[in-house]
Amino acid sequence: MSKEKILYKINSISELHHLLKLPPPKHPLLSKVENSQLIVGDFSPAQSIVLGFYGISYKASTTGKMGYGQGYYDFDEGGMIYTAPGQIVEAHDSTGYIGYTLFIHPDFIQNYPLGINIKKCGFFSYDINEALHLSESEREVILGLFADIDNELNMSIDETSQDVLVSYIEVLLNYSKRFYKRQFITRKTINHDLLAQMEHLLNAYFSKEIFLTDGLPTVDYFADKLHISPRYLSDMLRSLTGQSARQHIHEKLIEKAKEYLSTTSLSVAEIAYRLGFERPQSFNKIFKQKTELSPLAFRASFN
Repeated sequence: MSKEKILYKINSISELHHLLKLPPPKHPLLSKVENSQLIVGDFSPAQSIVLGFYGISYKASTTGKMGYGQGYYDFDEGGMIYTAPGQIVEAHDSTGYIGYTLFIHPDFIQNYPLGINIKKCGFFSYDINEALHLSESEREVILGLFADIDNELNMSIDETSQDVLVSYIEVLLNYSKRFYKRQFITRKTINHDLLAQMEHLLNAYFSKEIFLTDGLPTVDYFADKLHISPRYLSDMLRSLTGQSARQHIHEKLIEKAKEYLSTTSLSVAEIAYRLGFERPQSFNKIFKQKTELSPLAFRASFN
C-alpha cells in the first residue's frame, strides 16, 4: 500500500531556507537558489510543498524530474518553469538536477506595477509539460539576468536595492513573454493540430447539442479534452488566430444561435436556455456584442 504524501505549506522564503537546511536568504522576500539544493534538507520523495510565493526556474539539460500539478517534466532539453503561489511542487530523481530558481514573495512587488502585472503572465498557470524551451541565445539572456539578480543580492541593501531588483524581474518576465511567443511560432505544426482538435470538439459540442445537458461550453472543458492548461490553450489560440479560447467558443455559440433564430420559431428565451444560458439577458448581451444586433432584430432582418 502506497503511503500518503506529506504536504508542507511554506509561506515565507526564510521558512523554505530553514527546511532546506540553507543559510538565511540574503533578502527575506527574494532568493536565488541552486536547484540541487531544493531536494535536500528535511524533504523526501514522499513529500510535496505548497509555496506561498512565485518561483521562476531555469533547468539545464539533465535527467532530473520535477513534479508539478498532475504531471512531471523531464529536463532532457532544459528550459523554464514558472510557478505561482498556491501550486504544489515535488522533486523526483535528483541526478544531474542543474539550474537555478528565483523565489519572489508577493510582498516584495506589491507596491510596484509588477505586483499586478505578474498576474497577467499566463505562463504562471501553464502545466509542467508546457515549459518554455530555450535556444542557446535565449539561455544566455536568462542566465545573464539570473547573474545580475544574484550580484545585486550580494550587495549591501540600500534605498534603491528593491527598485533595481524589481526592474531585473520585470525584464526577466518580459523576455519570458517574448520567448514563449517564439515557441508558439516555432511549434506551429503541433499548435495547428491542437487548433484543429479544438474546432472538432467545438463542432461536436454544438452538433450533438451537449450544451442541453452540460450547459455553456467552457475553456476548462476543452483544455481538459486537449490535455493542456486553460491558459496555455487560450494563449496558443491567440498566437495563431488573434482570438482567445473564450472568443472562439463565443463565435461558435453565436453561429448556433443564428441557426436557431433563422430556422426555428423558438422564442429568444427558449433559445437561450437551449444553448445553456441560465438567463436570457446574458444571451442577449453576448449576441448583441458579437453581431451589433439583438436576437429579435437579427431574426427580423433575416426574415
